[in-house]
Amino acid sequence: MRFDYDILVIGAGHAGCEAARAAALRGARVCLITMDIEKIAQMSCNPAIGGIAKGQIVREIDALGGMTGQITDRTAIQFRMLNLSKGPAMWSPRAQCDRGRFSAEWRRVLENTANLTLWQDQAVELLVENGKVAGVKTLWDNEFHAKSVIVTAGTFLNGLMHLGRIKVPGGRISEPASLHFSESIAKHGISVARMKTGTPMRLDARTIDFTQLTRQDGDNGWHRFSFVSEPRQLPQIPCWICNTNEEAHAVLRSGLSDSPLYNGQIQSIGPRYCPSIETKLHTFPDRDHHPLFLEPEGVDTNMLYLNGFSSSLPLKVQLESVRKIPGFENACIFRPGYAIEYDFFDPTELENSLESKKVEGLFLAGQVNGTTGYEEAAGQGLVAGINASLKLEGKAPFVMKRDESYIGVLIDDLTTKGVDEPYRMFTSRAEYRILLRQDNADARLTPYGHELGLIDNQRYTEFLHKQQDIARLVDVCGSYVVKPGELDSSLTAVGSNPVSAACKLSTIISRPDVTLRSVANEVAPLHEAIDNVSTAKDEVIESAEIAIKYDGYIRREQQEAQKMHRLEAIRIRNRFDYASITQISTEGRQKLEKFNPETLGQASRIPGVSPSDINVLLVLMHR
Repeated sequence: MRFDYDILVIGAGHAGCEAARAAALRGARVCLITMDIEKIAQMSCNPAIGGIAKGQIVREIDALGGMTGQITDRTAIQFRMLNLSKGPAMWSPRAQCDRGRFSAEWRRVLENTANLTLWQDQAVELLVENGKVAGVKTLWDNEFHAKSVIVTAGTFLNGLMHLGRIKVPGGRISEPASLHFSESIAKHGISVARMKTGTPMRLDARTIDFTQLTRQDGDNGWHRFSFVSEPRQLPQIPCWICNTNEEAHAVLRSGLSDSPLYNGQIQSIGPRYCPSIETKLHTFPDRDHHPLFLEPEGVDTNMLYLNGFSSSLPLKVQLESVRKIPGFENACIFRPGYAIEYDFFDPTELENSLESKKVEGLFLAGQVNGTTGYEEAAGQGLVAGINASLKLEGKAPFVMKRDESYIGVLIDDLTTKGVDEPYRMFTSRAEYRILLRQDNADARLTPYGHELGLIDNQRYTEFLHKQQDIARLVDVCGSYVVKPGELDSSLTAVGSNPVSAACKLSTIISRPDVTLRSVANEVAPLHEAIDNVSTAKDEVIESAEIAIKYDGYIRREQQEAQKMHRLEAIRIRNRFDYASITQISTEGRQKLEKFNPETLGQASRIPGVSPSDINVLLVLMHR
């Protein structure tokens, strides 16, 4: 049977959900095809959202009008703001979620999104006509036709699971792999390779002695993922910290001959920053312990996730080793850890819009682009959904600059540098991380979300009021002059020195131990401005304080970003025959010819293209 839509989304993981909803909200007729409607937005590995840099991505998704942040807040069972002891560029929200509720909430949202149809089936063939995508054929011999197809298949493309020497085809435990679909994509000249990831065992809480573990509670403050979420509704549950020991390591080493990572069974690339426990033993042979985090899977379940103990060793080795850890002597497991290999596509063959350079109308997002993590996938999915719908309208794609968002950094890294291992976002990947803070994601991106139709007028009006409130606080501090002796009591109370000469209030606020609230009672204009904050008072005060305290750093990064913007404005695609430019290094010519960058800024970030190569291009363009 034939079905016709504007856009098809293949796979209902975190990328697929954001892509389908965004495109549908923008008016496209969308069909989201998934192998199992009961597993929508499944948290395949740990039941958590956010973390260092990943939390910033989720805040950006929310600022643009995506749903991951709101759903995380609705289903959170523990929230923490990481790195509060460091500067605000490093602050990163993270939440444990109720796994079942997270999936159910995403399904509820999708089923109530206009223009969006869910279909349970499996895509087996990409349909392409004259170099343009035409749709997909499914396992049940249906044909779905559309002008754009967004592939967000996660780890399912030719997925192969490993437990010791046992190999089972599958995209997730107890779920079938998607066979042949990646071959139908690759035959159109799209490069395909293999990657590997893994997951730990799941433990029964009734068999753990928590008295031998260290309790880790969440934060009780006002921070959330979404700029519009209500306070958390679910009970907040602790996590637990412990360590491996030499006895556990000895058992693990005894099974290495059966490890698919070390017996030649797995040849593909694994994640550097989320290694298996056997990889940790191999990489750090002198360490006598490794930290573990025992995390709850939900409010109504005894299942626990053993973060830090990812493994594909045989079941017997996994169980015997974990029982050597204090508190786990009687541990029972619900299921073992395992590794999984899957297909991914070379992201350098994508435009920054995430559309394929080789098949028009084909978009790729998520782990199929070589990334790892729910957050990286969701960010890509949102961008792919936006751009697929913009393409229908004949409009230019939506592309964020590296100084505008971590999502922009992520996509630019993928499309210009490619991947040789599963890509994970860190704050260190961003040159302008003082600009890309979690507190100002809405200031950076909500105007885009409103323009794209993902942020409604009511939310946008509230956003404008918030920005006005922040500006008012900053202006008060920048104009009010503090006289000697005026703030002595407030400053002494926080351990700060009294003012010895007249200065602007902003200078006082710049001190690390002084806050707006700590001096507000002695500064009438500031007290009045805080009282008049209309919404999100805590957020407004935090953002204003950061803007004041880090003003010099922020201005410097903005200046650096402007320099890069000049290179980004110089378009060079198809303007040069790189092979004939002998003044450029051989490697530079080869890389420029391969990537055919859109702008000079993009060319400057391609590995192997030197600053002198860029200068040659500038000279040739008479710049």
